[in-house]
Amino acid sequence: MDRAGIVHENLLRRIAERNFPEGRDPSGPLDAVSAVAIYRAGCLSRALDLVSRSMQRAGQGYYTIGSSGHEGMAAVAAALKPIDPAFLHYRDAAFQIARAAQVPGQSAAWDMLLSFAASSEDPISGGRHKVLGSKALNIVPQTSTIASHLPKTVGVAYSLGLARRHPPEHRVLQDEAIVVCSFGDASVNHSTAQGAFNAAGWTSYQSVPLPLLFVCEDNGIGISTKTPKGWIAAGFMNRPGLKYFACDGLDIYETFEVTARAAAYVRSRRKPAFLHIRTVRLYGHAGADVPTAYLGRKEVEAEEANDPLLHTARLLDRAGALPPQRALSIYRETYARASRISEEATTRPRLKNAADVMASIIPPKRQCRLVNGPSVETRRSAFESELQSMDEPQPMARLISWALTDLMLQHREIVLMGEDIGRKGGVYGVTKKLRDRFGPDRVIDTLLDEQSILGLGIGLAHNGFIAIPEIQFLAYLHNAEDQIRGEAATLPFFSDGQYANPMVVRIAGLGYQRGFGGHFHNDNSVSVLRDVPGLILACPSTGAAAAMMLRECVRLAREEQRLIVFLEPIALYATRDLHDEKDGLWMDRYPLPGETIRLGDVGVHGSGTDIAIVTYGNGHYLSRQAAKVLLEQHGIDVRVVDMQWLAPLPETGLLDAVADCERVLIVDECRRTGGQAEALMALFAERGQKPFARVAAEDSFIATGPAYAATLPSVEGIVAAARDLRRQNR
Repeated sequence: MDRAGIVHENLLRRIAERNFPEGRDPSGPLDAVSAVAIYRAGCLSRALDLVSRSMQRAGQGYYTIGSSGHEGMAAVAAALKPIDPAFLHYRDAAFQIARAAQVPGQSAAWDMLLSFAASSEDPISGGRHKVLGSKALNIVPQTSTIASHLPKTVGVAYSLGLARRHPPEHRVLQDEAIVVCSFGDASVNHSTAQGAFNAAGWTSYQSVPLPLLFVCEDNGIGISTKTPKGWIAAGFMNRPGLKYFACDGLDIYETFEVTARAAAYVRSRRKPAFLHIRTVRLYGHAGADVPTAYLGRKEVEAEEANDPLLHTARLLDRAGALPPQRALSIYRETYARASRISEEATTRPRLKNAADVMASIIPPKRQCRLVNGPSVETRRSAFESELQSMDEPQPMARLISWALTDLMLQHREIVLMGEDIGRKGGVYGVTKKLRDRFGPDRVIDTLLDEQSILGLGIGLAHNGFIAIPEIQFLAYLHNAEDQIRGEAATLPFFSDGQYANPMVVRIAGLGYQRGFGGHFHNDNSVSVLRDVPGLILACPSTGAAAAMMLRECVRLAREEQRLIVFLEPIALYATRDLHDEKDGLWMDRYPLPGETIRLGDVGVHGSGTDIAIVTYGNGHYLSRQAAKVLLEQHGIDVRVVDMQWLAPLPETGLLDAVADCERVLIVDECRRTGGQAEALMALFAERGQKPFARVAAEDSFIATGPAYAATLPSVEGIVAAARDLRRQNR
């Protein structure tokens, strides 16, 4: 018999014998009816674990992480309100079951068994993943096993106060709600979790409202690695800005009472708290994991002897709420009912093909009210003397700043956040004056943590805001990229399109900065962004394009709930000249409000047909210079095709743009391995009938000093490659 069977038989025998583990008597405000309801939720959670194992053995269920030992989370749910958004640990089936009992018309057993069976009728993920969650129950689905959902819960909690002051059109959460997020003791050690705790404390320390309840379920082990005894308490009892509460999750009366106190503190004070709950882990970590492979049998049996359902049956007996024989009957009846329902769940339809699986990668569009642009007086007040400069050519940085201003004037739900973006205006002054124009609520100077910056943006999006977080340099994204890939981009997929994180992430990046920072401030790798399903990657190369594309990005976020990364080439922020000093040919006039570049549109410069140079960012700038040399010195007439949208690849626009050209030269400032050129070469090989070649950066980091561009494409290299391509294919 496996450990699950042993625990099951022990439970039946010991309740029948009234052989309960020792513990204190029931006390506190939990009434008898509610206590029995909590026990029922725990029984169903246990039954679902047992049934899911049977489903897997029969080939009708799939990998799952059970909740046995964490049944006390039902008492946590009972002490909270259904209006409180919950971001749950993967062992919190009991929480979801207890919350379902608080909301009329909800059937937790049927819904969860559909998930276990990977049925396309699963109401949360549509059969894509076994995941806790329910739109009706205000439980946002999580797939994280390393607490990477914590940063966004800080953002959601922050949004509650912000929404009171600036209500967004698509506001979701109620004023009096608090945010609940749970996780395991092992996940506490992950840098993502530590960043979230720090951000919450940092915010609370400054008396900024942040109604957030962290719930740490401490079962003392992470897969096979034990958590040192006392480690969680030592780390959180005296943490600045974070109120500490603790309870024994084996005692539903104590857990209910302490959770109610913690929730009251968070709700009334609008400050974060840390609720430390003792639990046990029954069975192994997940799936076929066997705990006796890394724990002594006596240790395993000692945990099993502390079965939470045995403790609850003892407490209910002593409280006079439920006699043991009735408790045993409820357990048996619940298990039998779950078994019957599972048989029906396994007959329900499943996803059949790629189209079914991919249907929710892109979230559904939403209805937005028509918003008129700001009045002449409002714009004049915001821009002041800068209005006079709008008819004159300006560099990219200024046009982006003006575009942000116009967008924020038009859409009150836009909020900017990032390191140094407020008072300083960012490293390059792009957001200068925006804080003065819109205030610290809408231009937020954050702490120096990219995970927290992105988490704040994701969290605000949960409550109807359009977040525009800024990552100061592309190289800084890499310590937080999972917030984009594993949290923001996956949410529509795992929620069957019911949840989304619409936002525009601005990142200053790419190379060609003269002598500044080396590889840490010059990063020419975007491969981590290109392959994220559903993500839109935009990269303007001119100031006018930047302004018009930014407007389209905000439209995509606001109306289509899309996740966009807006990659701004640092070296082109202040560039003015194209061919000769003071020619001013790389500057543009500010496009009129309303002018946009739509997703998938490419830019075409020149009408030559000898070669089409396909490029983006700094490559566009260099290619325009090379085009002049090629025509004047070598008689090669080229056109330059600016991709503008790097993902999804604008295939139709690119193929149309090069259709009447004899050859294609790809100029990619990113590395040969994993760079944009690889996708372009595949496109032209599969869909085109023309000779092509590429110029790409070396597989190297970028140096500082005079060698800043040594590994990157150059005008000379583009000219040489174009000439070779023409000679080879005459």
